Amino acid sequence: IETLIKLLDEAEVESVAISTLFSFLNPVHEDMILNSLAKLPNPPFASISSQILPEFREYERTSTVVVNSYVGPIISEYLGRLEASLSKNLRIMQSSGGSITTTLACEQPVKTILSGPAGGVVGAFHTAMQAGFPDIITLDMGGTSTDVSLCPGLIKQTTSANVGGYPIGVPMIEIHTVGAGGGSIARVDSGGALVVGPESAGADPGPACYGRGTQITVSDANLVLGRLQADHFLGGQIKLDLQRSVELLDHIATEIGTTRDNAALGIIRVVNSNMERAIRSISLERGHDPRQFTLIPFGGAGPMHACELAEDLGIPRILIPEHPGVLSALGVAIADVIKDYSRTVMLRGQDINHPRLEEEFHGMENQAKEQFSREGFNPSQIITHRLVDTRYLGQSFELTVNYPQRPTRGNLTSSISASFYKAHMQRFGYADKSQPIEIVNLRVQAEIAVEKPKLIEKPFTDSDPSKAVAGFSQVTFSTGPQSAIMYYRSLLEPGNYIEGPAILIQMDSTIVLSQGWSGIIDGFGNLIATSS
Repeated sequence: IETLIKLLDEAEVESVAISTLFSFLNPVHEDMILNSLAKLPNPPFASISSQILPEFREYERTSTVVVNSYVGPIISEYLGRLEASLSKNLRIMQSSGGSITTTLACEQPVKTILSGPAGGVVGAFHTAMQAGFPDIITLDMGGTSTDVSLCPGLIKQTTSANVGGYPIGVPMIEIHTVGAGGGSIARVDSGGALVVGPESAGADPGPACYGRGTQITVSDANLVLGRLQADHFLGGQIKLDLQRSVELLDHIATEIGTTRDNAALGIIRVVNSNMERAIRSISLERGHDPRQFTLIPFGGAGPMHACELAEDLGIPRILIPEHPGVLSALGVAIADVIKDYSRTVMLRGQDINHPRLEEEFHGMENQAKEQFSREGFNPSQIITHRLVDTRYLGQSFELTVNYPQRPTRGNLTSSISASFYKAHMQRFGYADKSQPIEIVNLRVQAEIAVEKPKLIEKPFTDSDPSKAVAGFSQVTFSTGPQSAIMYYRSLLEPGNYIEGPAILIQMDSTIVLSQGWSGIIDGFGNLIATSS
């Protein structure tokens, strides 16, 4: 260790990730290295795998701790400045859908790797439950990417995510991301095919219609087709450059030998197919029928593509929140305080005994109580959820199921086995109940609920939305140009009924209601749209 520490000091290493082979069983060697690093005059940022992910599978554990140390110096410096400037009790969103202290976020920043998209799912699920739709598919389409997640009455989590090609083993909301956003760049590849993304124009220079970009994006295609309104973008604060989009789109149209409108429709079809594949991967490929769910599009661009996506997937209903462009911010603001713990146990057959599991679970729950107490929370408010990672003997990967709430020693194994068989049938389409299982990891999720804003449901008024009409516009769909009514969404009231084709304009987003779709404003200000 002394030789290693000397070499690291001489190299002026900024960050160190420490992972020894069996630290999930005995962390003493990782602790020794960490303590030695701390004695240096200018110690580097350091993290150890036994604190970040105390589980077996050294590759995934090491990958997770390496990512943690890679982003650690940047995140800790930024959060330190932010907390100092706010001088308040700042909390940070984590990928599992809950918030943590800045101290923990600085030590374990890998837990925040998908915090933004996680906030969107939390906000969407809260909005959906409030409106009475517990089974949802979220569609968060921003400028660079689209994040989708399936919530069958609950927010699903995973511990086997992959970010940028690197496995991340900490708990996070199950989110599938594709390079399909309003700023995704459209081009013709060497084979003459129209391709959209994953490259993005970003915020700088942005889409061509913003006035500085030189490449056609999805936003430019929507503008040329009339789905975005040049005079009503960002509440009218920015006027989009339609002529610039037209000129650049004409180049692509000439290149593929078609008209301008067909080229723009082609861009929309390509980006929609990318999002459709993402939704299929989290629904049909995991044993869920999208026809039984409600689609919740949000982000700046999601509501423009929702009707076409729902038609292609057979989704019968769309719920568009009152403020879709800032729904992720709502999710972050209302997120509960959550801590996650795990331990590898590797138990099978007669070894799955009640006392051993209770001992392990109590150890993690006591750890949660101590940490919550240090943060000033009342331990009596903690709600704990016990989970177990299970698999067939010899399988390489596990399924996470709930631990029985009132287990008895006699039927504990059969209860866990029954939950596993059901989950295996859902995920893979079969389950062999004659085969024994083993428990690989135990998990505890401890949370303290945050008081949510209580919105009062407003009574329905007149169904006539005419007082919100902003004018008329020609919008091009796959069936050709159509006249669409434009509405100011802020002027719509509960009970107002809208028939497509229609465009709803608002500060943070634009909603496109296709022909054959109709919608009603509910008591919470959501637009509930269905296909006729």
